[in-house]
Amino acid sequence: MNTLTVRRLKIDLETPLARHWCGGDAFRTALFNALSMSFPAGEQVFIDAVKRGLAALPEAERARFADEVQGFIGQEATHRRIHERYNAQLAGQGLVNAWEPRILARRRLLDRLEPRNWVGVTAATEHWTAILAQQLLGNPQLLHGAEPRMRDLWHWHSAEELEHRSTAFDLYRALGGDEVWRRRLFRVVSWHFVTDAARQTVRNLWHDGTLFRPGTWASAWRTLFGRQGLVRQGYASWKRYLASDFHPREGDGAVGERWLVEHAELAPPVRA
Repeated sequence: MNTLTVRRLKIDLETPLARHWCGGDAFRTALFNALSMSFPAGEQVFIDAVKRGLAALPEAERARFADEVQGFIGQEATHRRIHERYNAQLAGQGLVNAWEPRILARRRLLDRLEPRNWVGVTAATEHWTAILAQQLLGNPQLLHGAEPRMRDLWHWHSAEELEHRSTAFDLYRALGGDEVWRRRLFRVVSWHFVTDAARQTVRNLWHDGTLFRPGTWASAWRTLFGRQGLVRQGYASWKRYLASDFHPREGDGAVGERWLVEHAELAPPVRA
């Protein structure tokens, strides 16, 4: 089992954000803002999923996972609080979070699932966040020119996502989750994640008045489909989840570990 450290991020989220805080780039700003809008409700779904999953394990197995799940919950709860503050800034700019109500509606459907499949949904979504985390930490262009505090926020979140990327996956398998449902849940999660992110990003750009500017679409192409784009660089990792021998730990988490060591004063441990 993995030892997960809960940290407190020292960041100023009281000073108002620039409208285009990501290097003056409307598209990249709108995309990251959209992702942040999903996190408070989404992180709570993950927390509740692993709690139920842990409770459903036989007692011997429960003891094996207890510490790691507690660390996972602590990290995700911290992410939720930080993004609530971030999102309050976005609401102050007049942006409307249309993604969160869809998460809450699906949450009511998840309540009907066995704990195992709810954990499977969490494992699938955690793979998406791990793909994004790997690219944010490995490709400086994605946050080029960003306000330093926002760059730090996204790098911290990414580093911790890589740190706990296998928790829900291992719990799913311990609960007896099979490969057919693991792949099926991943495809469903992938559809919702992509379409929800796109809809919220477009909504943010519409409100911002930059949706139809040529520069917005040029940035969208570079960010998503360029040589270092999210889609182009992330597809192989996405597809890898569908392999029968896949495990999240096969990915390289060194870039996240290095960031956490080098920025220990910015994100000091609360507890391990």
